[in-house]
Amino acid sequence: MAPVVTSVSPAQGAPSGSTPVTITGSGFIGVTAVRFGPNLATNVVVVSDTQITAKTPAGAGTVKVTVTGPTGTSTQNVFFTYTTVVAPTLTSLSPASGPASGGNTVTINGANLTGATSVKFGANTATILTNTATQITVIAPAGTGAVGVTVTTPGGTSNALVYTYTTVVAPTLTSLSPASGPTSGGNTVTINGTNLTGATQVLFGLNPATILTNTATQITVSAPAGAPSSVNVTVTTAGGISNPLPYFYIAAPTVSDVSPHLGPATGGNTVTIFGSNLTLTSAVSFGGNPATAINVISDSQLTATAPPGSGTVTVTVTTPGGTSTAGTGNPYYTYLGAPVLTSLNPSHGSDTGGDVIVLNGSNLTYTDAVTFGGVPASFSAISDTQVIATSPAGAPGTVNVVAHTPAGNSNPLPYVYDPT
Repeated sequence: MAPVVTSVSPAQGAPSGSTPVTITGSGFIGVTAVRFGPNLATNVVVVSDTQITAKTPAGAGTVKVTVTGPTGTSTQNVFFTYTTVVAPTLTSLSPASGPASGGNTVTINGANLTGATSVKFGANTATILTNTATQITVIAPAGTGAVGVTVTTPGGTSNALVYTYTTVVAPTLTSLSPASGPTSGGNTVTINGTNLTGATQVLFGLNPATILTNTATQITVSAPAGAPSSVNVTVTTAGGISNPLPYFYIAAPTVSDVSPHLGPATGGNTVTIFGSNLTLTSAVSFGGNPATAINVISDSQLTATAPPGSGTVTVTVTTPGGTSTAGTGNPYYTYLGAPVLTSLNPSHGSDTGGDVIVLNGSNLTYTDAVTFGGVPASFSAISDTQVIATSPAGAPGTVNVVAHTPAGNSNPLPYVYDPT
């Protein structure tokens, strides 16, 4: 059976000939001639029964490619076109450097790149991945130093662009900021070190972080979620895996109770806060207003000075593990206006005491003490505007009556003890 030709690659070349081509088909063992039209090809090599390499003879137009062997000449319509092919031109490489081990993808930009038959990095051949008229992507071969990158097409060999092989050093980590965070993740962590360029992965334990920015000395990431524990943070680059640095996942704090639950609108009083995971407290808030003088007593208790405020607010605690929420317990604090007395009825009574006195005023709901000249009286808060008290015994004369609430002392009003 005569040889069979199925394809020729490339299918075009210069009229002057000498274009390297590969002919594919079958029955090639013992081939005696390869013709492009009537002209014999040169440098014919029978690679196998299915492949021949050769160089084109000079020619013009579109010609049929035939292969002749002991059993006859191929008849298939496989054609080669002689055309004026312009030599390729290179304009840029991206990246223009890479590891000595090679294996990285390099994009070559230029013109007249169609039908590239070879891409060289110095004397070493790259693997072609994609090829268009203006761009080629390749896998860089191994190499050292600065080398010229060239592209060969049927139109010739391009100008050379410099590609530098670099010695890639493993990354080194020096610090994390912050070095702890919430179990929910999502917080930004800055990683400082050296040789961090081109980081391909940042792990918190076994969990990958999302890389936000990356320079040679700093990486910022969005931390992944994790269980309350310490994990190792590592960075991977083309140079290897860094040393580990510890990062602590902190459980979010909780506030279960506060004492007292009431205080003056002016703030300034000390409030004890109870809960869990309070050790690393960095801030305490009363309805969004920051407290001062924070003193952590234990993981379940701290004290703080209440800021000014109004109404009933939620007390929250912030740690590296996050900010507490009003889920369970009683984390509420109510600001009270200072008590005000406007009148006493009656405003005098027996020095033996025992008289019922009505204290009129405002902000009296939470009255917790009534004194006559400093002497405690029994009392009952009837409403926000009225307290009924029983006068204690006292010496004849005038004393000050004062009502007290968690917001402080009221203004004094005079009360006269009449002699019996």
